Amino acid sequence: MTAWMGLGTVRCTYPGEAFLLDRRSFIESCGIKAAACVPALTAASALGAHANPKAYARVLLVDEQGQPLRAGALKPQTNYVFHYPYEATPVFLLDLGKPASPQTLSTRSREAYAWPGGVGAKRSVVAFSAICTHQLAYPTREVSFISFRKTRAQRGVQDNLIHCCAEHSQYDPSRGAEVLSGPAPQPLCAVLLAYETKADTLTAYGTLGSELFDAFFLKYEVKLGLDAGPKAKNAVTGQAVVRELDNFCRNAIQC
Repeated sequence: MTAWMGLGTVRCTYPGEAFLLDRRSFIESCGIKAAACVPALTAASALGAHANPKAYARVLLVDEQGQPLRAGALKPQTNYVFHYPYEATPVFLLDLGKPASPQTLSTRSREAYAWPGGVGAKRSVVAFSAICTHQLAYPTREVSFISFRKTRAQRGVQDNLIHCCAEHSQYDPSRGAEVLSGPAPQPLCAVLLAYETKADTLTAYGTLGSELFDAFFLKYEVKLGLDAGPKAKNAVTGQAVVRELDNFCRNAIQC
């Protein structure tokens, strides 16, 4: 049995590729109507305008040895990172240690969308784009100004939030990465996960909420080219390696 996080089943066709998602499940779980799917890299997505779910390749999450990642093996309240839907776009994977309930959220342009909550045996596993919606800060191999904080690092920073030190935006991952404070104009884009109950595995298959990939690639074109080379904008296919943030990044800033 597979438990879906988000879309359900609607057919979306990209150049050379078709996706099939469950429309009835999507309408019932998300409470919003599926619209025609469009490629992520558009001018509209750069403005953070769209909240419609977007289907990408189904990608199995694996550990650093290339074995399927077991959701039950995730350490609660620990930062994990993988890249999806593009080779250079990082994602936070978190086991919050408690169920994350569905939430109704909205983008900067006030488009409402329904985040379906956590997946996994305890519905505690969530995933969000690790690109801050304010200044597009993101975790690199060298440094990360954005991360999940199990406990506050300083006065005024709440526990159990994703905090960006660039301008002190705070997001609540238990509520769909809703903005709680700071200048961020909208929630982090959610990454949709399918959970396979018997195998205890996780598969990324799309996004929900406002994407900022166009703006991200434009702002960091030179750096991404140096870090990832010509494949920075390539779509991830097959598998995505999940690492603890402390193993991926040399210096996770605690502000």
